[in-house]
Amino acid sequence: MQLVGYRSSGNGSSLLVSDAAGEVDHRPLETGEELAYSLGERHCAGTIDEDGAHVACDRPSAPYCEYHTSTWVCARCTGTCLKDEMDCYEAHAVYIAAFAPDTFKVGVTKRRRLETRLREQGADRAAHVHTVSNGRIAREIEAEIAERLVDRVRTGPKVAALAAAVDEAAWESALAEFDVLERFDFDYGIDLEARPVPETIASGTVVGVKGRLVALANGGTTYAVDMRDLVGYDLAEGPSNRDLQSSLGSFG
Repeated sequence: MQLVGYRSSGNGSSLLVSDAAGEVDHRPLETGEELAYSLGERHCAGTIDEDGAHVACDRPSAPYCEYHTSTWVCARCTGTCLKDEMDCYEAHAVYIAAFAPDTFKVGVTKRRRLETRLREQGADRAAHVHTVSNGRIAREIEAEIAERLVDRVRTGPKVAALAAAVDEAAWESALAEFDVLERFDFDYGIDLEARPVPETIASGTVVGVKGRLVALANGGTTYAVDMRDLVGYDLAEGPSNRDLQSSLGSFG
């Protein structure tokens, strides 16, 4: 078996596990579900074809080799189209997302995907601040705002946000310059008193999922696992036998 991908959305999150025949099983990550996989070697996760079958790849690069890495040029756009022909003629939203306690990020997405995109990122709060007619204009606005706010949030601050609350004063200050069109306040159902320990495991009880982070309880400690860091690992049935770092709270 190999872990070949993941899905993270407001409609349910799952790990994608492929068997030797290429059949892909969506392993749900609902709260209370038990995961019991140990991790083996890691290599390219290959690809999933249009029929939903996994096409394996044994190249050593992970999570994907150069032949299975897809580069979305729009992610690098700042207003000058990088494609041969611009095709983003659709309403786009510019948003500010909050990650507790006080990391605030500017971003762009298609207007119809706004709430979905925010949940995919694991935002705690968000404000829709502009709607424009195409992606080029949206990226220009984003680039200008990114001179004051970040446009990317790494895993570390997102792990910290699992056990923190948004700084209300800082959030309102960040929004003061904008005419807010719509506000979002997300609840992922994760109630933690202490910051979880970052780990790469696929074994434990699911506490909850926030963006691409899954919180797993294992041996008295809660771990925060970035699902992207699992992609490409060969799996074996049975709980992990690795020595895991424990939180201080697990010792009583």
